Amino acid sequence: MGRVIRSQRKGAGSIFRSHTKHRKGAAKLRSLDFAERNGYIKGVVKEIIHDPGRGAPLAKVSFRHPHKYRKVSELFVATEGLYTGQFVYCGKKAQLAVGNVLPLSSMPEGTLVCNVEDKLGDRGVLARCSGNYATVISHNPDTGKSRVRLPSGAKKVVPSTARATVGIVAGGGRTEKPLLKAGRAYHKYKAKRNSWPKVRGVAMNPVEHPHGGGNHQHIGHASTVRRDAPAGQKVGLIAARRTGRLRGAAGVAKKAAAGGE
Repeated sequence: MGRVIRSQRKGAGSIFRSHTKHRKGAAKLRSLDFAERNGYIKGVVKEIIHDPGRGAPLAKVSFRHPHKYRKVSELFVATEGLYTGQFVYCGKKAQLAVGNVLPLSSMPEGTLVCNVEDKLGDRGVLARCSGNYATVISHNPDTGKSRVRLPSGAKKVVPSTARATVGIVAGGGRTEKPLLKAGRAYHKYKAKRNSWPKVRGVAMNPVEHPHGGGNHQHIGHASTVRRDAPAGQKVGLIAARRTGRLRGAAGVAKKAAAGGE
């Protein structure tokens, strides 16, 4: 019987829980209300803040409470070009301007958007990473659905009533600067979770990992593993449909979809 491997230990939590102590909160759109469904509501960007463990900056936006005499503060994913003191408008009749939140049906085809809702009222789940954006491809008024192209290149059909923020997420180009040294990687993952440094399976002993052991660092068998394999065996390429480099027409098409948007 082998040892309990790292991927199994992660399920128990403990030292593998995410580091959320200094995080600023969940970045979401406003809760869908009468004002957004039928007209618009104005907010003002109070400050743009860093959220530990997140690549994109967040914007604190202050709105008037729809019914009571008080202010309500929301945390939005900041779009590129957003500044403190800027007015942002949320709702069906808001203008098509960077930082504003509109339903997809109010946007022309080709609009670059971020923080897109998958289902009406879920407050934004798609295209939220720094520098990311989705593109509105087409609308189908008969079915009430819209097609959007996600940052991965995949196309997704979402309800036309689903909301999105106009513009691309701020903080783009973050991954283009190399980390260069271990200290930077240490601090990067310290804010996220215990996932660095990672010891390779082939560098372990056979008792610790299915890829361990042998007189040279080699796996010694196919790295693909079936979907219903027991947890201690489930490492490598899990239920891979294909392996290896992308070659030929499929590879060219996939690269174009990923890089040429």
